[in-house]
Amino acid sequence: MSDGCGPDADAVTRGLGFDCHDVAPVVSVRWPWDLAHWTMPLLEVLVIAGAVFALVHAIRRHRAGDPVNLALWFASLVYLFVTEPPLYFPEWFGLDRLYGFVFAHNLFTVQFMGDRLPLYIVAFYPMISQLAYELVRSLGVFRSRGPLVASVAVAFVCQVFYEVFDQLGPQLGWWAWNPGNRLVNHPALASVPMNSMLLFASVSMAAMTWLVVKLAGRRRGWSLVWRVLVAGVLTPPTMAIAGLPSSLAGTNTTAQAWILGAELGLLWLAGAGILLTHRGNPEPLSAFVRIYPAVYWGAMAVFWIGALPAYFGADHGVTRDGTPIGSGPYALACFAGAGLVLAALHRARREVPAPV
Repeated sequence: MSDGCGPDADAVTRGLGFDCHDVAPVVSVRWPWDLAHWTMPLLEVLVIAGAVFALVHAIRRHRAGDPVNLALWFASLVYLFVTEPPLYFPEWFGLDRLYGFVFAHNLFTVQFMGDRLPLYIVAFYPMISQLAYELVRSLGVFRSRGPLVASVAVAFVCQVFYEVFDQLGPQLGWWAWNPGNRLVNHPALASVPMNSMLLFASVSMAAMTWLVVKLAGRRRGWSLVWRVLVAGVLTPPTMAIAGLPSSLAGTNTTAQAWILGAELGLLWLAGAGILLTHRGNPEPLSAFVRIYPAVYWGAMAVFWIGALPAYFGADHGVTRDGTPIGSGPYALACFAGAGLVLAALHRARREVPAPV
């Protein structure tokens, strides 16, 4: 048995259509048209192009005197490399008995770390952090309400844009959760663990944004480098703190679900309330914020439309292809929430000119 491919990993990856014993240890490359689903190469282009677009924008803002975007872009990568390897290989970090095997990605065009880490996932972290931060910053919330309140708004924006992706991935075979992992992957909303919905899709991005804004400020040069590292490394502990309320329920998954649901509800109320009551002057809108969030939202809508026949044909939450479906109602609510954020941005676009 290859290192890192225990019985649970073997079962999950075989369900995705490949053998985790037969993987490239460092990097693998395959043709985009050989991937398991037609959406997968399009998803890669969408996410990787978004990360590159965000990096170009961050460099421009850094040259204009604001290092926060660039610091957040790289802090997202630090956070990625702190959190993802233990999830892929818990036995390497002595976590296999504590957390067990959590999930596996499918095979994409470019894959790293024993085919566990797709290139598009590396790009997803800086892409989604920049998307959420730029939307909130451009609406003027950071300037008028301060980093703490604005970071709560970032948590909400990240939730609605992230979950239209998160609720769809398992059905289309982009990744698969280990259903036997009762500690981490339950309770779940349809096929998506609620811990992931709260902690990864919102708490982490909000905490990292607040840390970057407070640490980076207007600093430049080598002073910025260590602050980026600190922000990325300190983000996971904030997730552990946010997970404490549900952990008090012990192994009672019903109680955990109610607690996590209440926390998600508070997130919606607080985040949406901040954006709906915000009356500050918006910032000049960059090309990135004017173009990419709407493109991402539209592309996810196309993916969902393509998935609807199998979604409605699912039996007891499982499609005919054997993949679990996400929560359509929650995804629809997130699409609506993201649409309202984009509508607010459109109103702001009419109030201020785009920067040259």
